[in-house]
Amino acid sequence: MAEVRAGVDYVDLRLVALLAERFAYMDAAARIKPERSAVRDEWRKAQVIDNAVAAAAAAGLPDGLAETLWEALVEASIAYELAAFDAGAGSTARGSNR
Repeated sequence: MAEVRAGVDYVDLRLVALLAERFAYMDAAARIKPERSAVRDEWRKAQVIDNAVAAAAAAGLPDGLAETLWEALVEASIAYELAAFDAGAGSTARGSNR
């Protein structure tokens, strides 16, 4: 059981590292988007979730798991990106000297 727990802990660390990498892209998106209203893109949100659902199905994961997780992940990403935009990450795209 110790090996299984160590394996789970290792995978969790890798997931956290991947989440940090994903959120770095949210910072980049906040810098690139010219307007705050561009942060929420329902078409892109659906595409991201659909991609995750398809990948999860191909990997044999339980039905509904990816949709539930990615819905929460994408909404958290949008909230993070909005905060980054508001904090000035979007200033380059808006022409500020910051």
